[in-house]
Amino acid sequence: MLSIDRRSLVIGGAFGLSALSLGSGRALAQGLLKASGFTHSVASGEPGSDTMLLWTRYVPMSRDAVVRLDAELSLDPDFTRVIAGGSVRTGSYRDWTAKLTVDGLSPGTVYWYRFVGPDGSKSPVGRTKTLPVGSVRRFRLGVFSCSNLPVGWFNAYGHAAADRDLDLWMHVGDYLYEYGADHGLLEGRVLEPEHEMLAIADYRLRYACYRTDPDLQQLHKNAPMVAFWDDHESANDSWEGGAQNHQSSEGDWNIRRAAAMQVYREWMPVSDEPWKAYAIGSLATLYRTESRLLARTRQANIEATFKAADPDVALKAFRDGVWQDPSATMLGSAQESWLAHSFKVNARETNWQLVGMGTILGRTIMPPDAVSWLRPDLTDKKVASFRNDVRAAALGVPMWMDRWDGYPAARSRLLGAAQRAEADLVMLSGDSHNAWAYALSEDGRPAGVEFAGHSVTSGGMEGSCAADPKVVARGFVAANEELQWADTSQRGYMMVEVRPEQVSGEWRFMREVRTRSTALAGTHRMTVRRGRHRFDA
Repeated sequence: MLSIDRRSLVIGGAFGLSALSLGSGRALAQGLLKASGFTHSVASGEPGSDTMLLWTRYVPMSRDAVVRLDAELSLDPDFTRVIAGGSVRTGSYRDWTAKLTVDGLSPGTVYWYRFVGPDGSKSPVGRTKTLPVGSVRRFRLGVFSCSNLPVGWFNAYGHAAADRDLDLWMHVGDYLYEYGADHGLLEGRVLEPEHEMLAIADYRLRYACYRTDPDLQQLHKNAPMVAFWDDHESANDSWEGGAQNHQSSEGDWNIRRAAAMQVYREWMPVSDEPWKAYAIGSLATLYRTESRLLARTRQANIEATFKAADPDVALKAFRDGVWQDPSATMLGSAQESWLAHSFKVNARETNWQLVGMGTILGRTIMPPDAVSWLRPDLTDKKVASFRNDVRAAALGVPMWMDRWDGYPAARSRLLGAAQRAEADLVMLSGDSHNAWAYALSEDGRPAGVEFAGHSVTSGGMEGSCAADPKVVARGFVAANEELQWADTSQRGYMMVEVRPEQVSGEWRFMREVRTRSTALAGTHRMTVRRGRHRFDA
């Protein structure tokens, strides 16, 4: 165990609750900046059948030192016999984070791992598991998104960390948020830096702050992770050339984007590959995608249509013109081609094609009676936004231009590629903060299903609505042909169980996020059977 002064934090691979209960963000920042040794526990990711990436962070007493860390793997948590390992260097140039890929492991095997520092100190012990090969009867992965620390406790992480039957967890984006404390801060939560993160030092401190959370640390320790960024890891509604939450007064977007990407890769147990496929034996292929910072074109500007002299005429022109532009892309042509070719090959070799995606593919329009659901104290601007979405829906225009709804030609290309490959496609997505299940279609034919997950903490549709959430959910399902089920009011995560003949997704709803608790309020489960491309009735 390492310690810093009594007024700061107790560390030992984890800052833990001591850090999070400090009354002063300044005290937390000082503790984070002064801490030494293994400051942020361990994590693993990028699993293969015989490889695993291991992560830790070690800060030496001498801040200008470059240090060597040794990794050890064992088949038992007591390290009776070290059977694999390796060495890696780190320094201030990468914020003292360290990543090491270990080879020569056995498939489908649980390993225990730790790092040893140059002073002989040892990190906390982590548990990881390689991917299986051959015939696989069952595989379980947790899916998370939108974990905004200031607005709630990471109870979903804590609940999932207690599930020792978890093979893998996937984070589909918004692992953290760029906003400052002025966007809201729950009592008991501390955010650093207190301002919006813009520079590389800001991003590093924000990750250091988030990674003190004990539930997040425990989940990282218990299972390997596959993860990719969405927008808030850089700035809201980001695309290749900018973001809604990046103004010219905040400097060059390319510098900010580069900082966000670099720090994400420093602090997360991920490789530098922009996208990747993971084989789960003959059972499934899991895909990690990138749909934000490398090739996404700018979101279509629908707002201008509502300000036109005749909004309906402007909306029709938008619908038949700009919205349909085939050059608009979420993934870019290189990744689109890679994914299409991967479907073609892997659909013949694995039963399921599981695609992790930052935003939702399912087509969603605003229900016609949505304005009647709204809270009476909602701002005029917010009410006008709902009215505009209802107006657009009457002309067949969906409500969210920032997700795949805003890129219909690209959406058709992706779903068409899955159809041509005769793939059993299952999309795993997040971003919306609410829970949705879509039966996807293309050219009038079934193309796959989508399990769209709710947020770990971020507020959803319930923040704008006074109506019963069940009324809201039924309204959305009735108005949208692809939408089969929805929940618009609860936080949590998804647990996805993959079997040769079916994939089942269970939305797990936490009882609360404003106090620390792993109690569930309920669950909802849906299943798709192989070859059907739609959910069971």
